Amino acid sequence: MREKIRTLHPEKKQGVNISKDKYDIIRSAILCVLQEQKEISFMKLARAVEKEVKGNFDGSVTWYVTTVKLDLEARGEIKRVQHSRPQLVRLA
Repeated sequence: MREKIRTLHPEKKQGVNISKDKYDIIRSAILCVLQEQKEISFMKLARAVEKEVKGNFDGSVTWYVTTVKLDLEARGEIKRVQHSRPQLVRLA
């Protein structure tokens, strides 16, 4: 049986259970992109992560990026830039 992780949500909404393996792959890719880019829009982040994991990931990369990004925000590892349109994210 594969190990699961319950994600957190920055607004205290209920998280979801996802594969820890997939969580780790996406988390690592998000942090790698943010270390290089410093600040990036959510859509560009999703595209960059897709390139990062290309051929090494089974599932909707955008869905996992959204889920893991929210979890990382809730854990204080990344943060949204206040009042940014489009939404910008960066390392905390």
